[in-house]
Formats: sequence, structure tokens, C-alpha cells
Amino acid sequence: MAMTAKDLPVGGAMPEFCLPIGGQTGQWCSTQARGKPLLVLFICNHCPYVIHISKRLGELTTQWQQQGVQVVGINSNDAVTYPDDASEKMPAEARRAGYSFPYLFDGEQSVAKAFNAVCTPDLFLFDAAGALFYHGQFDASRPKNDLPVTGEDLAAAVAAVLAGAEPPAKVPPSVGCSIKWRPGNEPEDWV
Repeated sequence: MAMTAKDLPVGGAMPEFCLPIGGQTGQWCSTQARGKPLLVLFICNHCPYVIHISKRLGELTTQWQQQGVQVVGINSNDAVTYPDDASEKMPAEARRAGYSFPYLFDGEQSVAKAFNAVCTPDLFLFDAAGALFYHGQFDASRPKNDLPVTGEDLAAAVAAVLAGAEPPAKVPPSVGCSIKWRPGNEPEDWV
């Protein structure tokens, strides 16, 4: 079932977090991005909306990292109910998609809740001061709508944050699969 991301106000503070790197040892903490723009991508291995954009997402995020943007992907799906999203399967998905960013596992789903993330993909771009700059779609392409995958909406926001420009005034929301919450762990406004 397709779900639309929540409308969040620009300028809100980024929640701090530390998460393990999926299928590997070590962790990544948001403090590692201090003083730099940070793009937080709520994605997963199995979602058709994420798979649809994954190759272009991998290409663009590699370019943005070279320009000084920190990028992390976060998989918050319940891996018991959705074993394709298990932590140990994340490195293979990152290789397939060409992700050069840390791909983190939010097994407790607390980070997804802190961000008010609801779907995959759900994309959050923060400026160098940690304020929300963009929360919207990658582009208008969706599985089966025949529009090319360009990443133009997110790319425009990244260019603007790097240039020190104002956030975009009108932002189309992300659309994707709902985050797969563990039974009984759904956000309060879902129950």
C-alpha cells in the first residue's frame, strides 16, 4: 500500500542518533556530520519504490558526498516479518544499488519514530547547522508511471543547501511503502 510522507516544518532540529551499520561491525552517529549538510534516507531492501530509484540514488549520493554532503541510509523495517530487510542482507543490497554511504539498521525503530518517518523512501535533508532543509520526494517517477528516474527534486534541494540558498517553497512529498512496524510498535498516531 502506498503511503505519503508526513508534512514537516522546515527548520526543525535533526534528532541525534547512533545506529549500527547493517550486517557489519561498527556504528555511525549523527555527530559525525556536524558542520556539514546531512541527507538521511529511510530506505529498505525490498520496497519496490526504493528499488525503482536505487541505482540513480546511488549515483547521485556518491556525487553529493564528493561535494561535502554527508549521506546515510536507514532501514527501520521489522526484519522478523520482512526477512528480506534483515541486517545481514543490507551489505549485498548496498553493493547492488551502488550505495557508497553508511547503510544503518534501526532494529528498535526508535530513529524512524524520532524523525516521524512513515514510508520508504522518506528523505530528510538537513543544512550544516542541523536544521531541516528539505523533506520531500526524490522525483516524480514511481514504479509503473513511465516517468524517468532523475532525482531532480532532491538534486535541486541539495544544490540549494550547498549554495546557501533558501529551502524550496513547495515540496512534493515522498510516496512509498509504509515502514513495516513491529507488532505493537506502531507510532501512536497510527493506532
